[in-house]
Amino acid sequence: MSLKNIVEIVQIIVSILLVVVVLLQQRGSGLGGLFGGGGGGQGEFYHKRRGFETLIFRSTIILAALLFLSSIAIFLLSSSN
Repeated sequence: MSLKNIVEIVQIIVSILLVVVVLLQQRGSGLGGLFGGGGGGQGEFYHKRRGFETLIFRSTIILAALLFLSSIAIFLLSSSN
């Protein structure tokens, strides 16, 4: 198994995890905004993330960065052949 294959497998796993984390963020936002009940006030736009919401937010950033880096790694490994 070559290094390129390992990075491709890691990229698939990271992309699946990223989709799951983004869907968890969407579920946590509630259904009020879906039907126009979001209010749109400044108090709702600026709210603090706490606990699990902070973990999901930071996980999204880390997974997106890992997906970006793995894409670059696959490109570099492909161009070297």
